[in-house]
Amino acid sequence: MMSILLASTRCALQSSTRLLRQSKAWLHCSPVLCAEPLKKKKKLDPQIIKQREDRRKKKLEKQIRRLEKNARQLKPIEELEVPLELVDEKEQRTRVLPPLSTEEVERRFELHKRWSCYKHEENIVDLQIMDRLMLSQQKALDELRLESEELYQEAIQPDVSLLPIKVKGPVATPPIEDYNSPDGDYILDPKKWN
Repeated sequence: MMSILLASTRCALQSSTRLLRQSKAWLHCSPVLCAEPLKKKKKLDPQIIKQREDRRKKKLEKQIRRLEKNARQLKPIEELEVPLELVDEKEQRTRVLPPLSTEEVERRFELHKRWSCYKHEENIVDLQIMDRLMLSQQKALDELRLESEELYQEAIQPDVSLLPIKVKGPVATPPIEDYNSPDGDYILDPKKWN
């Protein structure tokens, strides 16, 4: 019996190898999909769906309100914030000044008024000088154009040699005698704000 089985399997293997050699189109390998049947959707009550959507909408509106509220707040600048030590020492640092007399108040008001008038007149004089200079410059350019168009074109070209200008003049405060400037490192440590 065993010999019959062996002979039949040998025969079957030989015929199958012949079949495989003859046509490979008979055997197919499909990719492993590892899928499972779809779950049935639960039927929900339309009222529950509406409640969920309302909750989602309220949550979004709340987030939008919070963003709008924070949009009005500016990023703090550390240099402009008063240190807490100075806030604590405010009463120690405040100076008690004697009240000004009415004559002093009137004198300061009159002085301020005269200073304003002086600066106004000075500004008007400066504007008049600038107008006269620009008018005379334009008149000279018009005369030059009548004489020679080539000279006029040369005259209106900017002078590049004047641009790297160095001016040394008085500063706002006089220099301090024998002042040793401190040599230090500047560490750039910007805060990131979201």
